[in-house]
Amino acid sequence: MGRVSEIREPRPRRRRPLRVVVGLLVLLSVIGYFAVQRASVGGGAPFCVASADASGRDGDSEKYEMSPEQAANAATIAAVGIAKGLPDRAVTIALATAMQESALRNLDHGDRDSLGLFQQRPSMGWGTPEQITDPVYSAAIFYDHLVDVPGYSRLPLTVAAQKVQRSGYPQAYAKHEPDATVLTAAFAGGGVLDCGGPAPTESGDPEKVREGLVRIFGKDGMHTFGPQGGPGGQAGRNGGGGRVVQEPEVTMVEKKEAGEAATRRSRAMAHWAVANSREMGIARVSYDLRGWVAGKDRGRWQDKSGAGAKNGDADPYGAAPGEVRIFMAR
Repeated sequence: MGRVSEIREPRPRRRRPLRVVVGLLVLLSVIGYFAVQRASVGGGAPFCVASADASGRDGDSEKYEMSPEQAANAATIAAVGIAKGLPDRAVTIALATAMQESALRNLDHGDRDSLGLFQQRPSMGWGTPEQITDPVYSAAIFYDHLVDVPGYSRLPLTVAAQKVQRSGYPQAYAKHEPDATVLTAAFAGGGVLDCGGPAPTESGDPEKVREGLVRIFGKDGMHTFGPQGGPGGQAGRNGGGGRVVQEPEVTMVEKKEAGEAATRRSRAMAHWAVANSREMGIARVSYDLRGWVAGKDRGRWQDKSGAGAKNGDADPYGAAPGEVRIFMAR
């Protein structure tokens, strides 16, 4: 009798998750590429990061990340409060309120007829729709109502904000206080606002920047310089030192006798320029021996306080103490 061979079914082949592995590698490569771009030259999608402590922004410093639109609105809210001479507490209350009401976006809609950063209502006497959707106006009228609240700076943030806003959800403001405090430190205190992303591709208008700054801070000490670094295009300035600058610029020099108030205003002005750099075509900002360049240095402020910079001959774009210089893209 012949031998019957045992018939075995073929073993199923183990499929290696090759496609999954390849997909993960591709994804990690893409993430790594954009991370390197963002970290090295400020490329990739535009972004802004506020840090509560400039010296510790790489470590444990508290941070808040925003889009350029949100950063520009936050910078305007802070700048208006600082220009009014109000304390940091007022700025924090205003920022937390706008974070809750609009997520720092200048909305053209809202509950009933509410509009703008603070969702103010024309029907309730806050102004016309055109006024309310103007960030400078809406911030200014919020502060005007806030300072009418007795002892607002000593009140819990939710209480102070609610006395101005009359919101149906007054406790909602509280969750934004930590982030609003970080933003206040960045614009008015010891923190910093860094903004990365590609450099502007269109030329900026120095008169537009000047008008924006004058609306907030007033025109005292404000100068617009032509493309050769001097008024009307004349070369050289600051005692004829020959600092020839190709970009048109706007310069604000605060009165030295104003002391701490001037420093606070200058900081707010410099960070306002950085936050608005993409929209207004700003290529560089210099402030108090520090410099920011669009699309460079990971979108961060750099220290220009070396010996050469102090002598005024190391950086043709450098600003003297108390001075803010804003250079337009060309």
